[in-house]
Amino acid sequence: MTVRVVLADDQEIVRTGLRMILDAQPDIEVIGEAADGRRAIELARRLRPDVCLFDVRMPDVDGIEATRALAGPGVADPLAVVVITTFDLDEYVYAALRAGARGFLLKDAGPALLAQAVHAAASGDALIAPNVTTRLLRAFADAEPAAAPRQPIEPLTGREEQVLVAVARGRTNDEIGADLHITLSTVKTHIASLMAKLGARNRVEVAMWAYATRRVTPS
Repeated sequence: MTVRVVLADDQEIVRTGLRMILDAQPDIEVIGEAADGRRAIELARRLRPDVCLFDVRMPDVDGIEATRALAGPGVADPLAVVVITTFDLDEYVYAALRAGARGFLLKDAGPALLAQAVHAAASGDALIAPNVTTRLLRAFADAEPAAAPRQPIEPLTGREEQVLVAVARGRTNDEIGADLHITLSTVKTHIASLMAKLGARNRVEVAMWAYATRRVTPS
């Protein structure tokens, strides 16, 4: 199945480069592009792509607001959004976590990682660039208010705790299965259970909860 993508970046040369990389993939197609967040929102709502790829800094409406409009807590049918940015410690990226972004990449990530992030988002997973993961989530955890993180509606099982830690460390479903010696379908079942118990909409929110509760701490 071809993954349909809407991309948004205010720099034409960057949009051209991203389109060339993505269109070179046999199963990815760029169906629309925008130079600002407002146009990106309009395109995404009209075209309903499988994945939106947004730059953080854009005129008029930035990538954070565009992400919130399409994937935020109040959106009934959220789209998958991957944020791509030059700034691995930019405070806007942290805000995008709360806005509902599903993946995070730096613009120098390379074609292979970019394609992986798009496929992961389209399949309901999340990919955060390895060189961003711990710093990004640590910044999120440190920025959390002093109030205790929400508690799961049911206690997590021992296996769910293991899967939780693996997700927070950026492991893919296949990698989690290999590490824990369980099947891919079992991994997906555990992740679905984690999201239900934690009230999380995606793997990124699962990882954020793991850092907020100090189940995982950056080394």
